Amino acid sequence: MSKQTTNAAGQKTGDRQQQKKAFFEMLRYAKPHRKSLGWVVLFSFFAISAELLQPYIVKIVIDSGVLTGERGIELLWLLGGGFMVLAGLSLLFTYLQATRLQFIGQSIVAKLRKDLFQHIYTQSMSFFDKHSRGSLVTNESSDTETISQFFTQVLVSLIRDGLMLILIILLMFSLDVQLALYCMIVLPVIALIAALFRRYIRNAYRNSRTQLSRLIAFTAENLAGMGLIQAFHQEKEQINRFQKQNKLFLKANIREITGNVLFNRSFDMLGNLSVAFLVWIGGTAVLSQQIEFGVLYAFISYMRQFFQPINQLTQQWNTLQSTLVSMERLWLIFHQKPEVREAKQASDKKLRQLHKDGRIQFEGVSFSYDQKSLVLKDIHLDIRPGEMVGIVGTTGSGKSTLMNLLVRFYDPVKGTILLDGQPLKQIPLQTLHQYIGLVQQEPFLYGGTLIDNVRLFQQDISKERVIAACEAVGAGPMVQRLSQGYDSHLSQNGSGLAAGERQLISFARILLFEPKVLILDEATANMDSHSEWLIQQALEKVSVNRTTLVIAHRLSTIREADRILVMKDGEIAEEGNHQELLAKNGHYATLHHHSFKERARPTS
Repeated sequence: MSKQTTNAAGQKTGDRQQQKKAFFEMLRYAKPHRKSLGWVVLFSFFAISAELLQPYIVKIVIDSGVLTGERGIELLWLLGGGFMVLAGLSLLFTYLQATRLQFIGQSIVAKLRKDLFQHIYTQSMSFFDKHSRGSLVTNESSDTETISQFFTQVLVSLIRDGLMLILIILLMFSLDVQLALYCMIVLPVIALIAALFRRYIRNAYRNSRTQLSRLIAFTAENLAGMGLIQAFHQEKEQINRFQKQNKLFLKANIREITGNVLFNRSFDMLGNLSVAFLVWIGGTAVLSQQIEFGVLYAFISYMRQFFQPINQLTQQWNTLQSTLVSMERLWLIFHQKPEVREAKQASDKKLRQLHKDGRIQFEGVSFSYDQKSLVLKDIHLDIRPGEMVGIVGTTGSGKSTLMNLLVRFYDPVKGTILLDGQPLKQIPLQTLHQYIGLVQQEPFLYGGTLIDNVRLFQQDISKERVIAACEAVGAGPMVQRLSQGYDSHLSQNGSGLAAGERQLISFARILLFEPKVLILDEATANMDSHSEWLIQQALEKVSVNRTTLVIAHRLSTIREADRILVMKDGEIAEEGNHQELLAKNGHYATLHHHSFKERARPTS
């Protein structure tokens, strides 16, 4: 029974049947290149034939009497000319074979990378909950590169070296059947060595790939949280943790290299012993005049060449094992189906016929992340068009989950969510996300110009419209401070901008794309009072004629809301406007008391 391991995504890998399915599914990418692969095989055959005919020509010359002086200098000229022609042909066809195969391999992997990236983008948020960023980066870069090496290195070795082995055996038998049969004794020994090392090397390469994925995942997550690490002086602890991961990867690599060296050196030793055995058997046959000396010379040459393709194939064994692991990992990713399924296209037409009012209804909605404990419990909610609703509650109360369900990052386990009377599951995701605008606590900014970050690279949106949106939300003074204004290049996540400035860009997006429903998820958390004031001013502008839901950490953000929902333990505990909730002297009043007490506390 094959050994199974768990990769960084928590997936079981190592099942032989699973690897076999993965291998043949990945090979389907080579199907459009069948004709080109046929040319590769033909070019390889000509190149190998030109190479293997060289010892045969020497054999003919030797046995024609050159050593005894029976033939003249013209035969040596013939020998030299023949060698030059064959060497030239070998070079030409090897070049044609290599360039054609490289083109095939790079084309296959380019399409594989595109399909993988596109497939990852179709996944639901639950997929990203289970797969770390480092693991997905490994899949997209390292795993696809390993598969590229299979098509550009392993495949050429299988074709070229496989053909060479077959042709060498045929030439040996054409020279002398009995001596060829003696040489074939090594084949069972080769098979035995391969069988002894196969499982060890396969497991070693699989373990090495798993440790590499974990190391990359750990590094990516640490870089993402560098601010927190430095703020809490966790550098030493994280370095120690990295060192532990690095040692595990080092140990796996050493085990991998050890197996590879032992495997290859075993074949080297076997090759030298085989040549020695052939010299003894063949030399005896020459002395007893059973075979000619030229035949023995050719056999020795072919025997040395016989182990050359075997060595080449064994040296590609590590790449093959890595390829099988990488193919299996990608196969597991490709077989992940999104939990949030796309609606039928017919519903999209129906949606366009609706009036975009912005009414939201939750009818008996319950949700669980782990299918065990409910995060939301039987939520009933009706939000009127154009209403501003504040949502507050302690951490884990379910307020962010409520919004995640509304934008269909997840689907409820029970109940229905309606948007303008239409169930969310019947609305195509692209249409839904055009209908709903989301501003998160940490807005994501791309590496690119400020204009492209606002219009999200949609070139049909003019620069003038972008500028108007930014000016409307109060981002104009911030843009003027940038060296190139609206054409300034921002680093990824806008590291050169303050939190409030990054949020203003998010609000400008909302104005530009004009969604009917606006969601603010802790958009003013961790901001200073001035930044919070800027966001409040921008909110007043972008919320006009929009249904607006504001998840707030600071209660001052939602004091003017039409209605406030107080979440507690996955349920709506209280509901009303600010004054009504204070008058109830319940959970909201307690949150309000603690919030303003905290803000009033003097700082040292």
